[in-house]
Amino acid sequence: MQMTSHCLRVLVLILTLAAGELQAQRAHLTVAPARPQPGALVRLTIRDAPSGRDSVVTVVGTMAGEPLHFRNARGVWRAIGAVPVDSGGTIVARVIASRASGRADTLITSVTPPPLPPPKEQLAVAQRFGRPLDSVTAARVERESALALAVGRRSHESAPRWTAPFQRPRASAISSGFGTGRTFNGQVASRHLGVDFRGALGAPIRAANRGVVVLVDTFFLGGRVVYLDHGGGLTTAYFHLSRPLVAVGDTVARGQVIGLVGATGRVTGPHLHWTARYGALTVNPLDLLLLNQQASTERPRPSRVTRTHGS
Repeated sequence: MQMTSHCLRVLVLILTLAAGELQAQRAHLTVAPARPQPGALVRLTIRDAPSGRDSVVTVVGTMAGEPLHFRNARGVWRAIGAVPVDSGGTIVARVIASRASGRADTLITSVTPPPLPPPKEQLAVAQRFGRPLDSVTAARVERESALALAVGRRSHESAPRWTAPFQRPRASAISSGFGTGRTFNGQVASRHLGVDFRGALGAPIRAANRGVVVLVDTFFLGGRVVYLDHGGGLTTAYFHLSRPLVAVGDTVARGQVIGLVGATGRVTGPHLHWTARYGALTVNPLDLLLLNQQASTERPRPSRVTRTHGS
């Protein structure tokens, strides 16, 4: 039966209204800062249409191979992600925002960090620190690195344990920042993947936030170490301690003294080396101090959106 012109106009109007409603219901994903440094933590935000119809009920996604843990607060979904230190290119975040009706938005956004700068710190150290490791020691360092990596990956299995902002583990001055390139005796180059705080032997070291002690050990490079799992993918570690004051399984409070400054491991003097991970990715621990601040004032990078339908 041939469709009349009136029916055709009605059908076009219905389709136009439906398309407009779908457009109004589109979710938007942004990431800030839009041009993060290598090893940075970034903030991802999903905002839905203000109408409240067919709202987003679950969000899952990944960035740089790590899962994202979105939490909903008054209709705005937020998560943190990480930029690898050695990314060398564009980092993509892919997110699926599922709605009550079964429809879903696939949201894609990306960031492109600048390249790492060349080594700046020229250090003169004892020959034993400048030469390559022997095979036995190298194997030990590899085993200890695997232990630390496993701690980071397991941190995705628990919800965030903190509510208050992160704090510095020491109030003293920083002697070496994150990502700084180093040349030892003009030969061996490395990248400093933590932040060093000044401190005399026996000075207190405090937990950056609430967490569970998941590793207390003595490493070749890190000396006496303490690792805290803060949940939600975040861990912090404290190196070169003269004495740990906690045990595996302890739940520690934000600001609790967990150890004392030392000079254990591969160091030339007493200090605290503080490091952090998001999952398996090492990140700048100072970025933890910014997590509870408002979104960056710089313009965030918006997402691309595709829509899928539930069965």
